[in-house]
Amino acid sequence: MENKYRILSTIKSPKDLKKLSDSETKELCEEIREKLIEVVSVNGGHLASNLGIVELTVALHKSFNCPKDSIVWDVGHQSYVHKMLTGRYDKIDTIRKKDGLAGFPKRSESEYDDFNAGHSSTSISAAYGIARAKQLKGDNSYTVAIIGDGSMTGGLAYEGLNNAGRFKKNFIVILNDNKMSISNNVGAIAMNLSHMRLKPTYLRVKRHTERILSHIPLVGNFFKKVLRRSKSKLKNLIYKNTLFDFLGYTYLGPIDGHDLDELSNALLVAKKNNTPVLVHVVTKKGKGYEPAETRPKEFHGIGKFDVDTGEPLSSKKGFSYIFGKQLCDMAKRDKKICAITAAMTLGTGLSEFSRNYKPRFFDVGIAEEHAVTFASGLASKGIIPFFAVYSTFLQRSFDQLIHDAAIQKLHIVLCVDRAGIVGDDGETHQGIFDVSMLNTIPDTTIFSPCYFDELRQSMNAAAYMCDSLVAVRYPRGGELYRPDNFEKSSINFDLFGEEKTKISIVTYGRLFSYACKAKEKLESEGISVNIIKLCRIKPIDCKAVKLASDCEMIFFFEESLVAGGIGESFGYELKKTGKSFFYKIHGIKDTFVRHETVEEALNELKLDDEGMIKVIKEYL
Repeated sequence: MENKYRILSTIKSPKDLKKLSDSETKELCEEIREKLIEVVSVNGGHLASNLGIVELTVALHKSFNCPKDSIVWDVGHQSYVHKMLTGRYDKIDTIRKKDGLAGFPKRSESEYDDFNAGHSSTSISAAYGIARAKQLKGDNSYTVAIIGDGSMTGGLAYEGLNNAGRFKKNFIVILNDNKMSISNNVGAIAMNLSHMRLKPTYLRVKRHTERILSHIPLVGNFFKKVLRRSKSKLKNLIYKNTLFDFLGYTYLGPIDGHDLDELSNALLVAKKNNTPVLVHVVTKKGKGYEPAETRPKEFHGIGKFDVDTGEPLSSKKGFSYIFGKQLCDMAKRDKKICAITAAMTLGTGLSEFSRNYKPRFFDVGIAEEHAVTFASGLASKGIIPFFAVYSTFLQRSFDQLIHDAAIQKLHIVLCVDRAGIVGDDGETHQGIFDVSMLNTIPDTTIFSPCYFDELRQSMNAAAYMCDSLVAVRYPRGGELYRPDNFEKSSINFDLFGEEKTKISIVTYGRLFSYACKAKEKLESEGISVNIIKLCRIKPIDCKAVKLASDCEMIFFFEESLVAGGIGESFGYELKKTGKSFFYKIHGIKDTFVRHETVEEALNELKLDDEGMIKVIKEYL
């Protein structure tokens, strides 16, 4: 069978790229796109961002000498192409699978991955640290930071830009401008970049003028020197100066991010500068695959899909969708309800809200810290803000949660999406830290529903039964197993089974579904079990503690870190009862959770029904 990836399959390292002719390089780009579509359609992952950065990645690896030169990716979800070109093509089919390639840069995976990434706006700061370290060692190799225009809405990017503006040599920032992050970009920076994209005149005029002058005998070189001395005046005339110029960078661009010749020329110029350089590259998200070009939001992070149609293979409605519908219903009844997202309108289920309640919808860009403080400002004047955010990104706003919200007892609602194990996105995205983080903040209420109806009840309780910081956390995906005889009786907790049994399982969130299956299997073997299902996990209802204390053995299971988790809090309350019992907390120990499916991770952590049974039987 003929190898349809004729050139790509021969690329074992970036050195092989340098041997290719121009026509072969262009053919390679097409093969990369085809391979990306093939792999992501089966594995899921980040497609649109990778399709848009093919030529830029190829140009980078042809222009620089990695791994001696360093390339630092921001977020890193666009690094699939980089992985293919750095000796990992033969493993690309395993990306995001257990024991396969990670979906993000990973230092332990390859010497070509200079810095781990997964969250936004980190590349400039990290690259500046790498560049300074090289300087201290007498290493004059180049350091390149790649950052998207979406990531430029994060404050950390400007802290890095400001600090690195003093560095004099071999430091290059590539601004990959595709006009969006996950949702469309917002704010003044996006407007400024849009203005610059509409004025691609400067470099074109400069190139054409120099080309003409070079052919004029005797006076041509003199005028070229004059032109170079006056280039800043020409640039100011066209661009009115850029923020990057003020910060100390030589600004080059905008460059067509799909023109290999133009990219190569720009990178060559950048390498010759003795100041930090910012190369502004304009790309098209989803380039080369029509469904991704027309629907880039949907193809940012996507599950399995049909290559011919671009349609997802699963359309099951999950917690994010239910959250969005419920918030619309609440907003219809109450004009004080508003929604905030940090560039995640689609991912958090807020698309309908953004259309129907536009004046009350706020997309603040990739700026979770700002989102919390902004929400606190709204709350200080009587508004009820719902900030929808993935658990992993909420981590970035810990100081603001304490300083700007909790201390002032301001009533903001955190809607913590992707809580718990998220699966194949891996360590940087697992939602296993929010409980321990929020549990340390005084006067904070936390709800962790298991089913859609509980999510709706928790959102209502968060809006109207709480008066300070409150979080409603829910998992990725949809509802799991629900016993026919389970009936919800309280927003705080429910008892499922007999009051007094030998064994009590205490848990919250979706682990209740697994606990129910474990209960059924154990009882089929004659082992009596009840389940205390917490929905409000902070503060813990004292009645739930009293019920648990009547049992001989209590097993607390949580899909979160044990350290600082609810199991420790529940155990402390149990100890205060003075009763005698065996108590075991089983959760995630002092470790990070690697990339694999949710089911594989829960099984490995002994947090599914089989795992719960093993843990319980170990102590019987």
